[in-house]
Amino acid sequence: MTNGDAPANNPAEPDVISQRRKWMVLAVVSTSLLLCGIDLTVLHAAVPSMALDLHPSGVQLLWIVDIYSLTLASLLVTCGTLGDRIGRKRMVLSGFAVFGLASAAAAFSNTTPQLIATRVALGIGAAMIMASTVAIIRVVFTDARERATAIGIWTSAHSVGATLGPLLGGLITERWGWGAVFLVNVPIVLVILVVGARVVPESRNPAPRHWDMASVAMSITGLAGVVYALKQAGEHVGVDPLILAAAFGGALLLYLFVRRQRRLAEPLLDFSLFSDRRFSTATVCVIGCFGSYVALLFFLTQWFQQVGGFSPVRAGLALMPMAAANAVGATTAPWASARWGNRWALTGSLTLFAAAAAALALTGDTGHYGQLIPPLIAAGLGAGVVMTLGADSIMAAAQPERSGEAAAIQETSFELGAGLGVAILGTALTATYRTGLPDVAGLSAQQQSTAQESFASAEEVLKQLPSATAIRLTAAARHAYDQGFTTVAGAAAAVLVATAVLAAAMLRPRTARCEEEPAEAKATP
Repeated sequence: MTNGDAPANNPAEPDVISQRRKWMVLAVVSTSLLLCGIDLTVLHAAVPSMALDLHPSGVQLLWIVDIYSLTLASLLVTCGTLGDRIGRKRMVLSGFAVFGLASAAAAFSNTTPQLIATRVALGIGAAMIMASTVAIIRVVFTDARERATAIGIWTSAHSVGATLGPLLGGLITERWGWGAVFLVNVPIVLVILVVGARVVPESRNPAPRHWDMASVAMSITGLAGVVYALKQAGEHVGVDPLILAAAFGGALLLYLFVRRQRRLAEPLLDFSLFSDRRFSTATVCVIGCFGSYVALLFFLTQWFQQVGGFSPVRAGLALMPMAAANAVGATTAPWASARWGNRWALTGSLTLFAAAAAALALTGDTGHYGQLIPPLIAAGLGAGVVMTLGADSIMAAAQPERSGEAAAIQETSFELGAGLGVAILGTALTATYRTGLPDVAGLSAQQQSTAQESFASAEEVLKQLPSATAIRLTAAARHAYDQGFTTVAGAAAAVLVATAVLAAAMLRPRTARCEEEPAEAKATP
């Protein structure tokens, strides 16, 4: 991704690529992003079924869900730099090979640690794929108009994949079991490997950026430490020295990473871009919005199934109004920008999303699905506008010669937002569920402790109980999880209100007499 504007080894190569081959290349790279988007959310509807088989704790469940996006976010810039050196075609095809093998391994995982490890491998493969595809598009599509169209199609593929994920996961889980949600990737990957090897041209940066291993280690280890502390916090009451050590150590490594990047002549991630308040504000808006959106997608799916008793397919279908509205928001974002400017379009859409999350927190009831449709539509519409205009604002704030670096930060912000959203809001849900589950008459101390770990653990305890006690535990667990979802939706609303205030304050025009130029919106990645 970085240095995405660099020319190919043979500058004349793009000129001799036929029109048919160009669009075949676009089909390959767009399908790759579609798969990456699907894998971000496909497990959402399958989680209850998977949890009954693997019995993960609440923290392990969060690791299973979002270790993929966190791995992807932490490696995007690194893989982009490496792809510039070894060849982008080689990087992308190697990524597909890793992605396909990891998908097969995930499908047949029979323990929680195995599934977490394969999700890490999936994130590595996805980072290898995503990091170089935009550079390939820039090499293949030399005409500016064609390139704009190609990048629009390419970026929208990720949003489509993330939207289809819960429904696809529900359909597959209900028919073939949770493991099959990963097997879908394998035949698609095989086709892409064959076609991609034939049609994708090789390209490199003739003057590649230095690949700084120390920076890579600092960023990955630091992020892992902070996220580990966040997740474990929901499982513990009181102060835990190990959690504090992980949080402090991770934060220190991230601080040293930023400090090192500012001193290097060729940094892995150039933080000078963040000196532009519009760039940094847009990045924060994207992280907050996409993090809240993906987290709500995940926890709504669980809420529908575990509190409302929905089947996986029905839970996926229940999210369709939100998903459809998200697509409408993305496509109408240019109109909103032209009508009110990016500043007020972003502020208004963040406020709309916040109001929808607050409505879900205050009045959400799985027993009255019809009442949920308006806030679901409002949430999807607001998020669609924000993700599109936020991504556009990031790119517009950077100078043209730095568009490759800006694109890397843009995509990293989406994936990091998804990972942190599930991690932070998931920790809030776990803590609320744990403290909100009352002592249930008829349970032993061990059974009570197990039931407090997660809703799936409570379902496992149910199998050991007489019917009267099982009914009491089921009602208590559903009520506790419902309280947890209320906390998640309320926290998301607070985050979105804060980002709306930030957008209104920081995205003002540079001069009093200068009107905001409505930026040409790009599709959401």
